[in-house]
This record gives sequence, structure tokens and C-alpha cells, in this order.
Amino acid sequence: MTFQRARNEEQRGIRRRAILDTAAAMLSEMPVADLSLNELSRRVGLAKSNVLRYFESREAVLLVLLDDFLGTWLAALAQELEAGIDPHAALEERADLLARILSQSLAAQKVMCDLFGAQGGVLEHNVSVEVVKAHKRSSLAKVADMSELLRRHVPELGERAQFFCLLSLLSAGALAAYAPPPASLVAAYAEEPALGALHMEPCDALHSAFAATLLGLLPRK
Repeated sequence: MTFQRARNEEQRGIRRRAILDTAAAMLSEMPVADLSLNELSRRVGLAKSNVLRYFESREAVLLVLLDDFLGTWLAALAQELEAGIDPHAALEERADLLARILSQSLAAQKVMCDLFGAQGGVLEHNVSVEVVKAHKRSSLAKVADMSELLRRHVPELGERAQFFCLLSLLSAGALAAYAPPPASLVAAYAEEPALGALHMEPCDALHSAFAATLLGLLPRK
């Protein structure tokens, strides 16, 4: 893919979208740490200096991509919760369904969770104050949307919904580093099964964590 020089806002928007789409495709092949600006530039068909006209750094690309993934995922989550939770069910049942649906949905978002896992230690470094401010504004708005979405199905969460949302996203990001396990770990478990006594699949671990957190946050009879 090669581009002529962008001469108007529409063309610049097309260039930005191409960079983001190429980065997203790369993350389906490799972890965040392996995505380099040089390879991104090569794949998108622009000189590295030209990519830096649209995004000030590799990390700036990934922060925008994280915002994009989060927005798309929230739209899908809304449909999953609407289809999976009976609004007339008892609180305990709705809370368990919320924990189950949310854990399954997040576990399926490997790239987004990888980005969340790298957010504090990598993505928010090597970027300007303005880029961080724009990212935080977008993130706060999306967490507010997520909080409202969860309250729609479990209104008993009240103001605690925001804390639960933050904890859910952070937990999913932290667990992303462990999935899938490296070949050496799989081999070790196969040779000595006792070593895997505490191993949990990400979806199961998230479900247990979310269910326990909801138990502590929701009002008791």
C-alpha cells in the first residue's frame, strides 16, 4: 500500500485510519511489545517520518487504537447483556449472569486486553501531555458509558458500578499477559501436572474475580 501526499482533511483522515487498521492487524499477529514503528510504517506504505505526522509516536497510535477497541467492544457488550440477562430475575441471578457474560466477553477480546495490560507501563509513556489528556477524556467517557450499561441490568450497583468497571478492565489487562501460556509452560504442566494446580483459564479466572467482587459490592439482604 502506498499513498500520495494528503492534501485535505479527508485524505489525512484516510491516512490515520489506514495506520490504525494496519496496527490492529499487526496486533492480531504479535504482542504489543513486538509492534515497532518501523514495521508499521513499512506495512502501511509510508515513511516513518510521514507516520509521525499523524501520530507522534508508536504509543500514541496504540492509545487511539485502545479507545477504538473499547468503544466497539462496549457496543457488542450491550447486545450480549441485553440478550443474556432477564430484567425480572432475582439480584443474585442477574449478578451471576453479569459476571459470566462480562468474563466471556472480555476473554474474547485478546488484543484489547493486551493493550489494557500495557497501558500504564508502556502506552502512557513517550506521549505528550495533550495526547494523554485526550486519551483520558475518552477513557473516562467510555467507563461512564460502561457503568451506565451495567446499572441498566444490575441497578443495585449504584455508584459502585464505576469501581467495578475499572477493576474489571484492569483485571482483564493483567490476565492477558498469561494467555496463551508459552510452550515451555504447557510442556511443564504436561510432564508434571501438579505444577498446574493453580492454573486457571482467563475466562474462568475473570468470572471468579467478578463474582467475588460483585458479592462484596452489592447490598445484602
